[in-house]
Amino acid sequence: MAAPVMTRQRTDAAWIVVVLAGITAAMHIWKLPSAIPVIQSELDMSLVEAGVLLGLVQVAGMAGGLAVSLFAEMIGARRCLLIGLGLLFAGSVVGGFAETAGLLMVCRAVEGAGFLLATVVAPGLIRANTPLRRVNTAVGFWSAYQGCATFVGLIASALVLQVTDWHTWWWIMAALTLVPVPLVLAFVPKDPAGDGNGLKAAVQRIGVTVRSPKPWVAGVVFGCYTIQWMAVVGFLPTIYQQNGVSGIWPGVLSAVVGGLNAVGAIATAPLLQRGVTARRLIIPTFILMGTTSLLTFAVDWTTVPGGIAIQFACVAAFSLVGAAIPSTLTRMAVDLAPPGGSTPAAMGLMQQIFNVGNFTGPAIVAWLATATGGWDSTWWMTCTFAALGIGLSLYLSEKRLGLSFAHR
Repeated sequence: MAAPVMTRQRTDAAWIVVVLAGITAAMHIWKLPSAIPVIQSELDMSLVEAGVLLGLVQVAGMAGGLAVSLFAEMIGARRCLLIGLGLLFAGSVVGGFAETAGLLMVCRAVEGAGFLLATVVAPGLIRANTPLRRVNTAVGFWSAYQGCATFVGLIASALVLQVTDWHTWWWIMAALTLVPVPLVLAFVPKDPAGDGNGLKAAVQRIGVTVRSPKPWVAGVVFGCYTIQWMAVVGFLPTIYQQNGVSGIWPGVLSAVVGGLNAVGAIATAPLLQRGVTARRLIIPTFILMGTTSLLTFAVDWTTVPGGIAIQFACVAAFSLVGAAIPSTLTRMAVDLAPPGGSTPAAMGLMQQIFNVGNFTGPAIVAWLATATGGWDSTWWMTCTFAALGIGLSLYLSEKRLGLSFAHR
C-alpha cells in the first residue's frame, strides 16, 4: 500500500516569526538617528557625513538585490534569512568598538548586507507559508515592519542613550538580533530541496523576472516614497534637537511618527482585501505626502504659538498616510514574478531600486540643509519626488500588471 503524500500545513506562526525577524533587522537602521548628534561630536563628522552614515545601511540593497535573490534561489530563503541576521549581529558587535568614522561606516555596510539578506526573502517566505485567506493581512503586517522598527528603535535608543553610551547600545542591539533565530528554526519550514538544475535554473528564473517590466515600474514608484520618508524621519531627532526640544523627547516624538507609519500600513490591508486599486491608493497618498511635507518644513513654526505641536501633526500625517504606498507595493511584490520567474528576484530588484531612495534621501536633505542654512528647504525634495511618483503611478494598474489583490 502506497504511503500517503504529506502536504505542508500553512500556519500563522511562520509569517509572524518572519515579520518579527524583519522588525529586528530594521531596528539596526533606527538605532542610529537618536545617536547621530553624539556620534557626530565623538567622531568629528559633518552633517553630510552623518547623512551618508544614515543611508549607508542601504548600500547593499542598492548594489546587491539581484545577487541576493540568486543566493536565495541557490541556498533557500530560510537559510538566507538566518545568514542575514548573523551579519547584522556581527556588524553591530564590531561597530560597537568603532573609534573612527571609517570603521563605523564599514560596519554599517555589513549591517546593510545582513538587512538585505533578511528582507529580500521575507515577502516570499510569507507568501509561501501563509494561508491564502490571510495573505493580505500577513503582507500588511510585513509592510509595517519598518514603522514598527522605527517606533521601537527610536524609543529604545532615546531611553538607552540617557543612561549609557552608543557603543553599549550597539552591543545591546547585537544581542537582540539573536532573539528571532530559534523562532525561525522552530516555526519557519525548512527550505524545499532544489530541483537539481542548481545555478543554471536559478539564473534562468532571475533572467525571466528581470526582463519583465512589472518589478521595475513598482520599484521606481516605491523609491519615490522611500527617498522622502527615510530622509524626513531619519533626521527628525536632529531637527527637534536643533529646534530646542531636549531630553528623550526628540527620540520619542520621532518614534511616534515612525509608529504611525506601521499603523497606516496595517490599516491599508483591509482596503487591498476589498480590491481597492493601486492607483486609487498611491496617487492620493503622494499628494498628501507632498502637502504635509510642505506644511512641515516651509513654515517657520517656531514663530507660531503651539507651532511645534502643529508641525508634529503635519509630519505625523506624512508618515501615517504615506504608509499606504509601501503596503500596496509590497503586496504587489509577492505576485510580480512572471510565470517561470523568481519571487526573491522580483523583491530583490524592487529593493535594489527603492534602496537608492533610502540611501540618497538623507544625503540630499543634509546637503540642502547645509547649502540653505536650515531644514526649511526639505520640502523641495519631498514635493519633487511626490510629483514624480504621481506621474509614474499613472502607468501602474492591476490591469496592466495582471494583478488582483482581493482574495475570497
